[in-house]
Formats: sequence, C-alpha cells, structure tokens
Amino acid sequence: MSILGNIFRKIFPSAEAATTTAPAPAGTPAGTTSATSAPAMPMVDVEAVLNEMAKSNPEKLNWKTSIVDLMKLLGLDSSLGERKELAKELGYSGDTSDSAAMNIWLHRQVMNKVAANGGKVPADLKD
Repeated sequence: MSILGNIFRKIFPSAEAATTTAPAPAGTPAGTTSATSAPAMPMVDVEAVLNEMAKSNPEKLNWKTSIVDLMKLLGLDSSLGERKELAKELGYSGDTSDSAAMNIWLHRQVMNKVAANGGKVPADLKD
C-alpha cells in the first residue's frame, strides 16, 4: 500500500474503498483502470480529526506545519527514507537531500491530496 494511502486510511474512515481502483469502462484498453470511478470519500473535517488525535497523543506534535509530526500523529514511520519514498510517490522533482524544502513541499502536497479526496482542510494548509 502506498504511503499516501496509509495517510488516507488514518484520516478517512472509509478510505479503503476509495483508494482502490475500479475497472475501466468498456472499450478501454486491457489492463487499464480508472480511479475516477471509485466511490468518493465522505467529507471529513481534517483539522477536527487531527486535533482530536493530537489531544490523546503524549507528544506535542505540530501537524499543521510538519510532515514529520503529521506522520507521527498518524502512527506512521516518519523516517527520512519514508519521506523520500512519499516524495517519489507524489512526484517530487526537487533535491531529496534538501530535506527541509522537501518536507515543506510534502506537507503541502499531502494536504492538497487530502482536500481533493473529501477532506475539509484549512485554506492556509493547501495551495
């Protein structure tokens, strides 16, 4: 499973159904799938969900600005290797050795993807 898929599963209660790809419509080349025909996830107030998780977390995590803290809050591996893998998955074209720039980009992209898939994300956290 993709790292982004793992993030979705932690935030969205019905992410499993929405992250699977459905068969392509008739007449499409064999082996092709269509993610657009997958069921949409219900609207989720991401800020409320993550703030609630943060309340019960013993660490003081700043999920609103840090991809590392967001991943920790979700119980995911936030190591540099995992973040580089997430960057590859999301199409990062920058230098992965510049982890600060990569982390900022990753956080913004994750928030954009969450918003695009049914998450109500504060405007200042996405493009």
